[in-house]
Amino acid sequence: MNTLLLLITLLCLFIPVYVYAGYPLALWLLTLGRDKVTHRVAETRPSVALIISCYNEAAVIRDKLENALALDYPRDRLSILVVSDGSDDGTDDIVKQYTESGVELIRQEGRLGKTMGLNLAMEQVDADVTVFSDANAMYAPDAIHKLVRNFADERVGYVVGAALYTDGDSGASAKNENLYWRYELAIKSMESRLHSVVGGDGAIYAIRSHLWQPLEQKDINDFVNPLQIIARGYRGIFEPEAKCYEETAGEFNKELARKERIVNRSIRGLMRVREVMNPFRTGIFSWQVISHKLLRWLIPFFLLAGLCGSMLLSLQGPSLYTGIVAGALLVVALGFVGALMQGAGRQPMLFAVPYYFLLVNLNAMTGIVMALSGKTQITWSSARAQGDSRGPGLRWQTVGLFVATIVLAAALLGSLGV
Repeated sequence: MNTLLLLITLLCLFIPVYVYAGYPLALWLLTLGRDKVTHRVAETRPSVALIISCYNEAAVIRDKLENALALDYPRDRLSILVVSDGSDDGTDDIVKQYTESGVELIRQEGRLGKTMGLNLAMEQVDADVTVFSDANAMYAPDAIHKLVRNFADERVGYVVGAALYTDGDSGASAKNENLYWRYELAIKSMESRLHSVVGGDGAIYAIRSHLWQPLEQKDINDFVNPLQIIARGYRGIFEPEAKCYEETAGEFNKELARKERIVNRSIRGLMRVREVMNPFRTGIFSWQVISHKLLRWLIPFFLLAGLCGSMLLSLQGPSLYTGIVAGALLVVALGFVGALMQGAGRQPMLFAVPYYFLLVNLNAMTGIVMALSGKTQITWSSARAQGDSRGPGLRWQTVGLFVATIVLAAALLGSLGV
């Protein structure tokens, strides 16, 4: 029994280390010596449809349209479509003011969600390339040009740009998100060189229009759609020079709610296009999507199982597992202090990082449990909407961190014979 417990505990503790450090290291080794660009790139000017999705974005939609109209791409080759999912804050009225500039409004009634809005918009697209964007994502002038040059290679089915945050130094949530995103951009770059970047980015990604397949309402478009393209034998490229800029949600509860929704919908989407995890079908990409997405989403379950195993093993006497319990206690205690400091001004990174790490994984776990129970979040609201930064969700999570601190402390004292 002890041997089985030991093996399970070691496996559960190893997987998070592999996902966060081993996978990036393996990518680095596999791409070492490879050219930075592993596909054909050429100056082309295909017709492009820019689709902007929005729901109640009156605060930013005018800036977004001005930004889109100022893009350095031939106007006769670029069409701009705004999909409004039943907005009721005046967003549509603002969009209509740009009709003479060539902007088309597509209104979807009934709050059916972003994915159904894109299905509706794609019925009207006849451009060679479609670029998907959000209302708060402001593009660099040459972003479209940088995206489409990659389609000179017939093997390329989608291209993902670099979404950068403009408020990375404005608060603990933004700092953590910005740090995490830089880590993600490095992984995307290596994945692209090896085979394909895993998934898209709702703020800035482009596809060959003819590769679009109507999605189900519960699908998350910027993940399922790229997987469908991979399953058809195409590559997905990360283009770091195609840049857009957006703000983070700014507050932990808003950013965490967004992550919970993403995981909730993405894991269902991966199961729907699960053939991409078959190495006989997609080759090394199957390893990429399992390592980058599936295992990462499951990390909180592995951590919980590994920690429980470590506590049981530590009760047999001081050992390596006692050290693991002590380390977990330190992280959770720091996270708990970070939770207490929420809303009290700027958090020191010493407390903000553990707090962010713990709550991201807790919300990922919640999203997966909801997906397994058949609950999928279809509609969305802007993460920038105003609200209480210490809602009931965060208060319960703070209580949970306190209880976890007490349990770990008791386990540590028990292993030390105190």
